[in-house]
Amino acid sequence: MNLSANNISFAYKKNKQILNDISIDIPDNKVIGLMGDSGSGKSTLCKIITGYLQNYTGTVTIDNTIIDTKDYYPAQLIFQHPEKTMNPKWKMHKVLSESWNPPQELMDIFGLKKNWLNRWPNELSGGELQRFSILRALNPKTKFIIADEISTMLDAVTQVQIWEALLNYCKENKIGILAVSHDKNLLEVISDDIILFNDINKI
Repeated sequence: MNLSANNISFAYKKNKQILNDISIDIPDNKVIGLMGDSGSGKSTLCKIITGYLQNYTGTVTIDNTIIDTKDYYPAQLIFQHPEKTMNPKWKMHKVLSESWNPPQELMDIFGLKKNWLNRWPNELSGGELQRFSILRALNPKTKFIIADEISTMLDAVTQVQIWEALLNYCKENKIGILAVSHDKNLLEVISDDIILFNDINKI
């Protein structure tokens, strides 16, 4: 299975193009690293690939078929700031179950503690919230993970724990990963191939 963004162009303002004719392929058996500077448009591309932005030119396909946006979206985005993606009026068990109810074994692998489930988002740290974000994205219908700077704000130990768990799970379940970062050292460790954003963005 292959997730492809084909000839993607996008502008927030009419005369200010952010993305120009970008094409990228993500196979379901690899980790593709995408490296670029902050503010270069990487996050915009991630939102297009995962269906958050619609007013672009080009196509996003899986095995050459346009993705049906009315069904569960098979490419899930994990954001850099998990607190911005969660309803502050929901306790964490509801935040998680909105997507699915992962088995306890998987929760243990990602270091998610039972007593966190009855807490509010503002009662947990960034690393704890990111564990919820990742588990929420790993719904059984997910075929690709778009990881947008998911460990930038975390301490080194938490980074290792989260990436190790995510990489192992995705490999076992044949889920492709696009790992987006400006951290060259990180991408060299986790990626099968690395793409430079400036090389594919023809601005």
